[in-house]
Amino acid sequence: MSTKINILLLGGGGREHAFAWKLSQSPICGKLIIAPGNAGTALHGRNVALNPNDFAAVRQVVLEEQIHMVVVGPEDPLVNGIWDFFAGDPALASIPVIGPSKAGAQLEGSKAFAKAFMAEQGIPTAAYREFTASQLEAGLAYIAQHTLPVVLKADGLAAGKGVVICNTIPEAQEELRNMLGGKFGEASNRVVIEEFLKGIEFSVFVLTDGRSYKILPVAKDYKRIGEGDTGLNTGGMGAVSPPPFVTAELMQKVETRIIQPTIAGIQRRGIKYQGFIFIGLIEVGGEPFVIEYNCRMGDPETEVVLPRLDNDLVAVFQALVRGTLAGVGVKEATHAATTVMLVSGGYPGDYEKGKTISGLENVLGSLVFHAGTQQKGDAIVTNGGRVLAITTCAENFREALKVSLKNAARLDFENKYFRRDIGFDL
Repeated sequence: MSTKINILLLGGGGREHAFAWKLSQSPICGKLIIAPGNAGTALHGRNVALNPNDFAAVRQVVLEEQIHMVVVGPEDPLVNGIWDFFAGDPALASIPVIGPSKAGAQLEGSKAFAKAFMAEQGIPTAAYREFTASQLEAGLAYIAQHTLPVVLKADGLAAGKGVVICNTIPEAQEELRNMLGGKFGEASNRVVIEEFLKGIEFSVFVLTDGRSYKILPVAKDYKRIGEGDTGLNTGGMGAVSPPPFVTAELMQKVETRIIQPTIAGIQRRGIKYQGFIFIGLIEVGGEPFVIEYNCRMGDPETEVVLPRLDNDLVAVFQALVRGTLAGVGVKEATHAATTVMLVSGGYPGDYEKGKTISGLENVLGSLVFHAGTQQKGDAIVTNGGRVLAITTCAENFREALKVSLKNAARLDFENKYFRRDIGFDL
């Protein structure tokens, strides 16, 4: 009989609710604590009020609750070095953290680092140059002769808002001035300027121990607030898995040209990496190019990927930690999944919190993953821009979308908004 594993899951969004839902299904999952969690994660474990970036507080919970494994949902603790914090503390060093070291998390934490890494490994990506404030004039001159549109990216973490696509030279030059002038704080002390690639995007998720790797179900998310992919970028308004255009032939190219060189580069640099690599890709004329790396699972992609993964996730993480990941067979379900995100009115701009959510008991045929919710007495209220992810599994993503939309109509809170056209372009 397997020993039960006590798990601490860090984070409090839709991704973490999906993780809590999946981890709690494992027969070897013992105590599951989610920090800080939300009203949805509380259905699968115990929430603890804790900032995932307060490593001293994380340490205290790990020791007091006899935690055997820490699963890190969001990027911030990884970029801030939680893996290294555990590795360097004798009381914590034997407790595995599912996530990369600080050096590995730089793949997401610094666009310039990621670009240099890709250049070193010969990984296909958009042509680019990088500039700091002292190089402003050179940057403005570079933009003046650049093809349009042109993409400007804040080097550091900017909560998903640090990428701007400019359609005119003056607009791009003004944006460069603003970014290097502190528009995104320290995140835009350095700006990457790159060519615009026109194609269709998709997300590939890899779990790696730094040597071997496993590819998880592929997904495609929808970032824009408006239907027809219009308006401002958000954290994600919905997702589908698998995207029909991602063929076996395309995935073969992704594996040989992108995934394998990425793992080889991690090894070559001696980076400790024991977690997820999320590769944001774009297909241009049948060829895959990397847009970005993330050092964790995506949101809302996790809400369609995990319902299509037929493995015991705790057992997979155990294999990762033991160095036996190579022997794990990923079991991908034949059904498709679609998630639709219900968001607060005004998001991604200003929005109000604390709106009472009704109708959760009326949902039929879908999973509801809580993203920004909170339990207030007997009521569940909104506590974020993205509030609920309604995920449905069906024979194809279009059938799944129909059911998710029916359930979106059954749920209510003041100024609720959602996109009805997830997967419209497929």
